[in-house]
Amino acid sequence: MLGGGSLFMWREFLGPQARIIGVDMNPNAKKWESEGFEIYIGNQSDELFWQDFKKQVGRVDVILDDGGHTFEQQIITTEMLLDIINDHGMLVVEDTHTSYMDGFGYRRFSFLEYVKRFIDKINQRYSEFDNTVADQRVWSIQTYESFVAFHINRNASNLISERTDNGGEYDSAEGYRYSDNQALKSLDVLVRKLNFLKYIPGIKWLDAKARSYFIVRKSKRRLKKYFSSDS
Repeated sequence: MLGGGSLFMWREFLGPQARIIGVDMNPNAKKWESEGFEIYIGNQSDELFWQDFKKQVGRVDVILDDGGHTFEQQIITTEMLLDIINDHGMLVVEDTHTSYMDGFGYRRFSFLEYVKRFIDKINQRYSEFDNTVADQRVWSIQTYESFVAFHINRNASNLISERTDNGGEYDSAEGYRYSDNQALKSLDVLVRKLNFLKYIPGIKWLDAKARSYFIVRKSKRRLKKYFSSDS
């Protein structure tokens, strides 16, 4: 931001009435305030800086992180600023390819590893899961080559996610979702023959565990190639 080019680019794109705020570590960047921009000097890895920044700035529509690109900078900036973004706004982090490069931090705690964990937290909102580890701050995440966009919609993020009944008529139709798994088909036959088992406490849990075992055994070898570093 110090050279000012991005500030003027966004003014040209958004129009002269847009409120454009810049953050830089170099105090000389304050010179751009004479051009009508709001400039804050601080380290994006400093949580205390962001706390003070939020008190002064208030709510915003879009945040663009094009800073130092270290994992610490990217993750702390995201964590500290998600709560000030208005609904239907977004936070965009640039140059996320540094997650695969040396010199930007401990790779196990890279920004994209953080994003993967965030995706897990979004999916934990499903009502049958332990949603104490879920995250309602972000509605969705889009990933592009070298970019990640966090979309904010708090109303949608806080909806109860649960199964629904579409009102269809139950006609005892045979399901084919596991038709390629002979072990599961045999299990279904056994369950139908021993219908009384459904009255045994804990049988649903045991049935689910059994099905999970057969699905894992069948698919592990077939899917492994898609998780290989060579794929």
